[in-house]
Amino acid sequence: MDASVGAPDTTPRRVVVIGTSGAGKSTLAEPLAARIGAEHIELDGIQHGPGWAQTPIEVFRERVAEFARQPRWVFDGNYIDKVGETLWPAADTVVWLDIPLRLVLFRLLRRSLSRILRRTELWSGNRERWSALVGRNSVLVWAVRSNRRHKRELPARLAALAASGTRVVRLRSSAEANRWLASVAGQARG
Repeated sequence: MDASVGAPDTTPRRVVVIGTSGAGKSTLAEPLAARIGAEHIELDGIQHGPGWAQTPIEVFRERVAEFARQPRWVFDGNYIDKVGETLWPAADTVVWLDIPLRLVLFRLLRRSLSRILRRTELWSGNRERWSALVGRNSVLVWAVRSNRRHKRELPARLAALAASGTRVVRLRSSAEANRWLASVAGQARG
């Protein structure tokens, strides 16, 4: 899974980018979507309503399915238990950003501090608060837990997906992610 499975010259049309919070999912997904002429969809943007209210699971799944009916898309986000069984098989490419945890934690700390201090609006008018760093729902704690889970569960799940014909790309550094993005042939929306 360290390299792309499938024809290397095939431009992806339907991509899911996964990885621990802070791994760079949106940073990769946004330019990838532009490069292949696809819509970039952040799963967090569908999941989080005003006041951080979670979208009901049925509504969340239907919204994801609606976007997934398009011919080209790049989803970023995990929500593996909520949409992985339906969204991943619809993808022609799944990219796992398996970035070292120490770098992820540094990025999360830097990103959250910036968002808090600048009062950056995220999805549905939500803004990060100090509790995002130090509270019981700390994004840093979440990253450690989800990173452990990904290391334990994703290799087998992604190997099964690759065996079914989906291209699986595992990128272990920002440099690898940049090289992979540069290798993707641009193609007009069609």
